[in-house]
Amino acid sequence: MPETPLPEAVVYTAASLDGFIARPDGSIDWLPTEPLPDGGDYGYADFVATIDTHVMGRNTFEQVLTFGAWPYAGKRFVVLSRGSVDVPEALQAQVEVLDLEPAALLAHLGATGTRRIYVDGGVTIQRFLRAGLIRELILTRIPVLLGSGIPLFGDVPQDIPLEHVQTRTFANGLVQSRYRIPATD
Repeated sequence: MPETPLPEAVVYTAASLDGFIARPDGSIDWLPTEPLPDGGDYGYADFVATIDTHVMGRNTFEQVLTFGAWPYAGKRFVVLSRGSVDVPEALQAQVEVLDLEPAALLAHLGATGTRRIYVDGGVTIQRFLRAGLIRELILTRIPVLLGSGIPLFGDVPQDIPLEHVQTRTFANGLVQSRYRIPATD
């Protein structure tokens, strides 16, 4: 019997120029909120159209719940947590809470038909990177220095070589780069 392929794990995120994804208290009030003059969304809608499951940690999930309207309708959604997570009743049919390591999560999702996952949240991204499971990284640098905060990248057990695919600039100073990360089997 053939082995079920693991889903491709990808990251689409933003960071300050000094590498932080949030202030020390988790606030993201420094992210730009004004739309681009051409109505663009930095390629986010095109990116989301390529994924079928969204995976994030509890802290990021709780931050998303403060945004108001649920932005992930129509996508399978997994919250990784070792503890309990308060999922609003309106989202209970769409949100799964799992306590799995990244490799076990990919095996589980692959066995249930998932092919491409969006990994989100600082700790969750770091766990997937350390496990060698991220295959694509789309990083938008915001032209602001925070000085301190929650870093996007933490310690990794070895260098992670990246293959540059594309870099785009935007009129408001944001710079977005896309990288492939080859498997290291």
